[in-house]
Amino acid sequence: MSQQYRPGRPEDIPTLDQQALRDRYLVEQLLTPGEIRVVATHFDRVVTVGAVPTDSPLTLETVDELRSENFLDRRELGIVNTGGAGVVVADGERYELAKTAVLYLGRGTVDVTFESNDAADPAKFYGFSAPAHTAYPNTLVTPEEGTIRELGDQVTSNRRTLRQCIHENGVKSCQIVMGVTSLHAGSMWNTMPAHTHDRRTEVYHYFDLEEDQRVVHLMGDPKETRHLMVANGDVVLSPSWSLHSGVGSSSYSFVWAMAGENQSFDDMDSVPITAMR
Repeated sequence: MSQQYRPGRPEDIPTLDQQALRDRYLVEQLLTPGEIRVVATHFDRVVTVGAVPTDSPLTLETVDELRSENFLDRRELGIVNTGGAGVVVADGERYELAKTAVLYLGRGTVDVTFESNDAADPAKFYGFSAPAHTAYPNTLVTPEEGTIRELGDQVTSNRRTLRQCIHENGVKSCQIVMGVTSLHAGSMWNTMPAHTHDRRTEVYHYFDLEEDQRVVHLMGDPKETRHLMVANGDVVLSPSWSLHSGVGSSSYSFVWAMAGENQSFDDMDSVPITAMR
């Protein structure tokens, strides 16, 4: 199944009720057991994918929105496993993905299938795709690999470990920048102070959140913020003009991924806490 999202304007945000805000910027149930789901957007032409194989493999096929014979004919794809151990098979090559492993698949990859090692504890494959102008090698990043940044402080309730995987000094891509952030026990805030990326779209996929807990995700213009109540497995679309930050009722993890003008991780426009409204 596939869906499509179109970006709005920052000045529209204050006019939207909560359901309209959720309909435009929140993707729910992307990861559904036994299914593969695709959400196409006009946010820098980003496409998100959710695949949860159980008793049999799932195959990534193209969708009408792409007008291509194969999903990756003109695209690249970053994949993170947020569940049990699993396998991605790309053009006959098998890649074993433990939890939080990241796999990059380059333009021109034709056959992509997803498998779980144990149907009772299925893999949960989250994918982030963007247009690609050339082909870079398919590359696996294990949970022990990547560039680690320790951020925040327990005093400000935002101590977290950020792991960069697909980026300009790591696994090469055309435009995808991707990694995983995990909050330490007792910390609740991510990305605070907040920022925007005027040259890129960013997408958050929240996981490792207990089913009865929520993240209050902040979005919108810094002087006209709104919030989304986000559950485990939800995906939030952040257009270039929107800040993105959140506070949880417990600790959690999230996959962050960007696409757009450049790949500089530190190219961001900081928003002082005192300037937020």
